[in-house]
Amino acid sequence: MRRLWVLALATCLPALGGDNPPSIDDALVRLYDFNFPATHEILNQYIGAHPGDPLPHAFRASAYLFSELDRMSILEAEFLIDDQKIAEKKRPLPPDPAVRAEFLKAIEEVQKRADSLLKANPDDRNALFSMCIAQGVATDYMALVEKKQLSSLSLAKRSNNYAQRLLKLDPKFYDAYVTAGLTEYMVGSLPFFVRWFVRFDNVSGSKERGKEILELAAREGHYFKAFAKILLGIIDLREKKPQEAQKLLAELAHDHPSNPLFRKELAKLNSRLGIAAN
Repeated sequence: MRRLWVLALATCLPALGGDNPPSIDDALVRLYDFNFPATHEILNQYIGAHPGDPLPHAFRASAYLFSELDRMSILEAEFLIDDQKIAEKKRPLPPDPAVRAEFLKAIEEVQKRADSLLKANPDDRNALFSMCIAQGVATDYMALVEKKQLSSLSLAKRSNNYAQRLLKLDPKFYDAYVTAGLTEYMVGSLPFFVRWFVRFDNVSGSKERGKEILELAAREGHYFKAFAKILLGIIDLREKKPQEAQKLLAELAHDHPSNPLFRKELAKLNSRLGIAAN
């Protein structure tokens, strides 16, 4: 299974406007509405108030990735569960060079700020989490947009390393379990000869264990709670368990009614299962 970092999701809809300053959660709500201009606008405000924080830049990179995946129709379930489609070199639409430039700039901004924080304190949890996200979305861009799946494994390894460092410091940093669980499942899905040459820290390559870890993140995570549900839904579809995937999609569509992709994929799955629309 190829990695898909679809970004972090807020688990509720915080109020915007008024006297409350913009937050990361506010930006993520707009992101998962697929309202990318509003996402960047809120992140701009947050960055202005927190210029040294690498986290908003990590989510900015995520927004650029998501907008490109959406434009290229890579987020469709039919694509994500079909390895042949993932591996195909041709795309109906080519990558946007302007988006790529902004995406790489955001990754660079994460690196610069996180490096500064980690030099002062190697155990800075926010910096480790920011780098975990940045390397994860860089993995997705290389694998899904640039079609360099094998090359992307080095970035996936870096993302896992940051997640493992973070979990060693704080086993209750549940959002980091998304990276750990997805890596576990991904490595378990790789051909044996690839696993032999690419080793990941604290990863045995058990798909069952990977799902268990993702389920923990889906229960306890903050930013990545809904993201974990998305990944579990994709896994269920790949493993021919459409009923389980339908339950997860129904929850996501209920919690994020403005997201057109959740509604579209749920409608297709309901039709497949013979479930009448509400």
